[in-house]
Amino acid sequence: MRKVKKVETRNRSIPRWKLSRYVWIYTFLLPVCTSLVLFRLYPLARTIWLAFFRWDIHEQGWVGLQNFFTLFQSTLFQKTILHTFQYTILVVIAWLFSSLWVAVGIHHWRKSAKAIIRSAFYLPHLVGVVVLTLVWAWVFEPQIGLANQLLNIINIGPVLWLQKPQIALWSVILSSVLVVPGSGVVIYSAALAGIPKVYAEVADVEGASAWQRFLYVTLPLLKPASLYLLVIYTIAGFQVFERVYLLTGGGPVNATTTIVQTIYKTAFRDANYGLASAQSVVLLVLIGLVTWAYFRWLGQDVHFD
Repeated sequence: MRKVKKVETRNRSIPRWKLSRYVWIYTFLLPVCTSLVLFRLYPLARTIWLAFFRWDIHEQGWVGLQNFFTLFQSTLFQKTILHTFQYTILVVIAWLFSSLWVAVGIHHWRKSAKAIIRSAFYLPHLVGVVVLTLVWAWVFEPQIGLANQLLNIINIGPVLWLQKPQIALWSVILSSVLVVPGSGVVIYSAALAGIPKVYAEVADVEGASAWQRFLYVTLPLLKPASLYLLVIYTIAGFQVFERVYLLTGGGPVNATTTIVQTIYKTAFRDANYGLASAQSVVLLVLIGLVTWAYFRWLGQDVHFD
């Protein structure tokens, strides 16, 4: 009897309908997987490979870790890392707090009013970073800019917001901080709506104040949304380019140069693709380490369903 069962199991074939279903599944997955390999995985592997080569218009050859040694001996690259961290830390904190503040403020409004406010905060992101940055370039313009026009009312002379090395980076950060991210407002609003009311009712029974209820009940339940926003905003901060490129071009005297700005200049101005690839690998490692730290810090009791 056991031998008969073995033969039956060995000769068992997949039903035709199930095989057809698998064919259709992999057929529809093929374009997505092909795009992932061609436009994501291959460029990533190619960049890591080029980081170990001298690859410019003069010569190409293996140099090992020489590109990385050159980077970390460069004072300019160290400054770009510092500028990137400075921008990212301040902007991420401001975006998280501002989006949470707006979401909590409109949480108890009527649905129609909440929809209008969410749309109002989200619509500027549909315009694009370039257009918004050009508006900020006009705001910081020394002669006719809105910022100096307002300062003239209280008899404060024109400020060189983007031309003075001491305040240029702070001006770029200010242009990002004053924009409340619509994505954060929408995600926090959805997360607040998903919190069961029974938690607030239990807190009220226990005599908790509104601040205690928010701090010890609502805020911990928002941890999955906070972790997600923290990660995507940190990645966006490390990859800041358009805003710096259009406002200052990395100047004056490299006072606002960031890592991506340096990668752009090294690759497309200096045509040093090996060194630019090494800079990209450093950026990848930094983002990976920071994201790993976030998940170690906040993600231990977070479950994404």
